[in-house]
Amino acid sequence: MEAPSEAQLPRRTGGWITFPFIIASSVGLTLAFGGWTNNLIVYLIKEFDVESIDAAQISNLVNGAGSLIPVVAAIIADSFLGCFSTIWISSIISLLGTILLALTATVDSLRPKPCEVGSTSCTPKPKGQYVVLYAAIALTTLGSGGTRSTLSTIGADQLADNQGIKGFFFNWFFFFWYSASVVSSTAIVYVEDNVSWKAGFFICAASNIVALLIFLMGSRFYTKFKPEGSPFTSFGSCCCC
Repeated sequence: MEAPSEAQLPRRTGGWITFPFIIASSVGLTLAFGGWTNNLIVYLIKEFDVESIDAAQISNLVNGAGSLIPVVAAIIADSFLGCFSTIWISSIISLLGTILLALTATVDSLRPKPCEVGSTSCTPKPKGQYVVLYAAIALTTLGSGGTRSTLSTIGADQLADNQGIKGFFFNWFFFFWYSASVVSSTAIVYVEDNVSWKAGFFICAASNIVALLIFLMGSRFYTKFKPEGSPFTSFGSCCCC
């Protein structure tokens, strides 16, 4: 009996070959999200004449949603879509929102016209401009939250056969994650404050695009587990009984 050729052997997936793809995706998405959230209050006040209290509340809502959405995304990934699909869908949603946000800084008709304090000739602010702004914020927050918990999970899934080195993976994963957070809150914020909002937001959009492309490039290497249900859905079923 002939031995199967190399082309006939099942391709091995998972392992450390997936590490660069997952880490690079995490870095890019963290840069994209942190690049605008860290300066959101200033943008709302300066460019959209939002009251400082309202701007702070919006920022708090974004941060709160950013902490809650990963829990919902994890339930969806575990019960319905799986981590891989949840990540690329969320990345596209985040990208759409980031591009829309960049357009608010680029297209004059999407921003209120400047109005001097005390002036009586200020034109009313079109509500459509704020609809676009808040839609952009909602999309980016939703998309980023969808990847925050699932990227680390899919990374751990690739090392299912190497339980002893998962801690090593998480050490590096969070090292790069926090490093990207520092860069987003310093370098990108500097660009927004000293160059232009348009440049800063398009850097965020570019980071999102690169992260999505790199993640999809590693698709053939990932071990993709089928959804097996979430403890939360099981708990909900028990409560309904």
